[in-house]
Amino acid sequence: MGSEGPPAVTIHVTGFKKFHGVSENPTETIVSNLREYMKKKGMPKGLILGSCNILETAGHGAVAPLYQTLQSAISEKDSESANSRRIIWVHFGVNSGATRFAIEQQAVNEATFRCPDEMGWKPQKVPIFPADGEISRVRETSIPVEEITRTLAKKGYEVITSDDAGRFVCNYVYYHSLRFAEQNGTKSLFVHVPLFLTIDEETQMQFAASLLEKLICVLCNWPMCEGGPPDVIEML
Repeated sequence: MGSEGPPAVTIHVTGFKKFHGVSENPTETIVSNLREYMKKKGMPKGLILGSCNILETAGHGAVAPLYQTLQSAISEKDSESANSRRIIWVHFGVNSGATRFAIEQQAVNEATFRCPDEMGWKPQKVPIFPADGEISRVRETSIPVEEITRTLAKKGYEVITSDDAGRFVCNYVYYHSLRFAEQNGTKSLFVHVPLFLTIDEETQMQFAASLLEKLICVLCNWPMCEGGPPDVIEML
């Protein structure tokens, strides 16, 4: 009863495959290797690493598999007890021109692709979700982005808060995910990373692990202390 500890938080993670101009997407490497990396590092108590999926870098043509991925977590949640696990989706995408990590505050209901996606779609000023109205409609994450950014910066990472996730596939996926999260009682966050040529792979893996730790601290109301909560590895 009293010794059960805090409710678990399940974090599901996605990255993207290659796309025009980026033949090797660092987020595919980060997400593919994250489970093994966390096994070695350990994760905070109460955190469960759920699915780690690589998405096609496409908009409209990839919506069905995106929703299958999002829905799979809800199905697991529905099978839990009334005190079901809290669920966060963390989406990683690359900004090839960036020199820092960027934690995205919001997504906009606009698809304006600078080049065709991997399925050949190149929309211009198209609403991502027509039922939401104008392309100026914004959806914001319920996760305290500023707080997480500050604590990660204090750990030495080059990281900023951003309110512009672009209008390409990253924004497209984030908008759908934020809408889905609002409707299903989950949370969603998008993080842009640079190329490995700019920030090396090991540092980016460390950043991803630190981000998960800070998310669990925030959602479990643990202080954003240096060491974080006790390390316990718990994975699906």
